Amino acid sequence: MLTGCRNLSWTFFSLTSRRLWTRQSFKSRAALCSSAFSSVLHSLPSSTHSHHILPSRQSSARLPPSVNFSSVHSSGLMELKEVLQVLEQLAPLSLAESWDNVGLLVEPSKPRPVKTILLTNDLTDAVMEEAVAVSCDLIISYHPPLFRPIKRLVQKDWKQRLAVRAVEVGIAVFSPHTSWDCVKGGVNDWLVGGLGSGQVSVLSQVLGAASHSHKLEFTVRSAEELNMIMEELKACDGGTTLQHSGSRPDSSGIHALLGHGTPSQSLTIVKLEKPPLLGHGQGRCSVLDQPVTVGAAVQKLKSHLGLSHLRLALGWGQTLESSVYTVAVCAGSGVSVLNGVKADLYVTGEMSHHEVLDAVAKGTSVILSDHSNSERGYLAVFRERLAVRLPDSVTVVLSKADRDPLEVV
Repeated sequence: MLTGCRNLSWTFFSLTSRRLWTRQSFKSRAALCSSAFSSVLHSLPSSTHSHHILPSRQSSARLPPSVNFSSVHSSGLMELKEVLQVLEQLAPLSLAESWDNVGLLVEPSKPRPVKTILLTNDLTDAVMEEAVAVSCDLIISYHPPLFRPIKRLVQKDWKQRLAVRAVEVGIAVFSPHTSWDCVKGGVNDWLVGGLGSGQVSVLSQVLGAASHSHKLEFTVRSAEELNMIMEELKACDGGTTLQHSGSRPDSSGIHALLGHGTPSQSLTIVKLEKPPLLGHGQGRCSVLDQPVTVGAAVQKLKSHLGLSHLRLALGWGQTLESSVYTVAVCAGSGVSVLNGVKADLYVTGEMSHHEVLDAVAKGTSVILSDHSNSERGYLAVFRERLAVRLPDSVTVVLSKADRDPLEVV
């Protein structure tokens, strides 16, 4: 334990044994919360605190500041890092799930201007040969071709073989994956839009990055005592900047501060909730402006996804003529997001046999398109958004070799 933190614990102990006049609170930065606060908690007598604060397991994100795109490509040629800035602005990587592997996955050793960008849902051998044929400089692969940690690069593993090939020909590889799923206007908004307009909400909200993670509340007798505690807290974490605010009790004195009539040792650490990033997150639920039948929903999605066939499981008691008022969607394999959501219809790429049975038993119909078919159509939308932010010297093309590995025969 740091000496300053040990001294701080005795400071609190001595202060809280006297009549408390002034309530002060301050907020600490995340670095202090993880070290100084935990040290204070463990060093204080058990009667001086009521609970421990555990670190949050929820992912958080921070949206980047706006970028003046005209200044990024004023020279007419774009370097890789400049293209990455544009991609970050369109879909911040901080929105991606914590388990995901997003961003720049392969970077050539010799930098060169980016003139051709190839968009694909999956990077396969066929797509790589296509990229080489069109002299591609950057492949944007929605699914990350490199996901799990690797210890070697050998030809017998097809994903490692593709990474080696990209390095040999000097092609960069970038993957956005779940950042595209979560961003407002991204894959899931595009997917739910296939059934028409409606009141759309996010199923699993992304949380923002709070400026502070915890607040420490305590009581002191005077400004001098407050300054003494603040100095010792700073010493615990090497001078971290702290913010504090104070208030004086009303005429009811200690009752207004502690909620009871007996002076008490008071030290409370409060976890501050991270603010939600409205519109960003996994999955979407839409209350349709114009309800449709199950049969009409199938036809709308066939057209939207560019498919001739879909798989349909009718909910218990439902028919093709049953009305769909609410629809929940999650691109790809969406059962972890859709599970427990009340809706007339689920739309996703794939679900297991038993997961479909669970939904059907609850009266919810299910439409499955196969995994990548629920995502691939968004590439054309993203191509237009990206192209208008790049100079004429950069061409953005959709892969012709990219396709779902499964087809109905």
